Amino acid sequence: MTIRTALAIAAVSLVAAAAAPVAVARSPEEPAAAKPARQCFWTRQVNNFASEDGRTVNVRVGVKDVYQFQLMGPCGDVEWNTRIAIRSRGGSQICSGLDAEIISPTSIGPQTCPVTNVRKLTDAEIAALPKRAKP
Repeated sequence: MTIRTALAIAAVSLVAAAAAPVAVARSPEEPAAAKPARQCFWTRQVNNFASEDGRTVNVRVGVKDVYQFQLMGPCGDVEWNTRIAIRSRGGSQICSGLDAEIISPTSIGPQTCPVTNVRKLTDAEIAALPKRAKP
């Protein structure tokens, strides 16, 4: 394992630990809040992507859904490529940043780019995206 790989793994672990939920006590009279539905998708449903800055990749899933991937750092040439690969870690469904990584072809070979966060964009957020960032 290279130092770069070890640092990437450590950074992802820190992000995951920081995002861990905190338990909050509630009184018995308060109703339990409804859990938000998991927003997952299958990698085979992805049909387009766009990136404006190399750190954020917007992925079109199906006909109308767009998911935004936040990358750990800049991903080589992702904003200029006409194709990328999305590798799912542990299965073919992606629900969080720890489930995916982007593979971007570069002039010196493919670059693997760890994903730190994945979230589904609302219709308003999709409409507000700059043209270069719309998949």
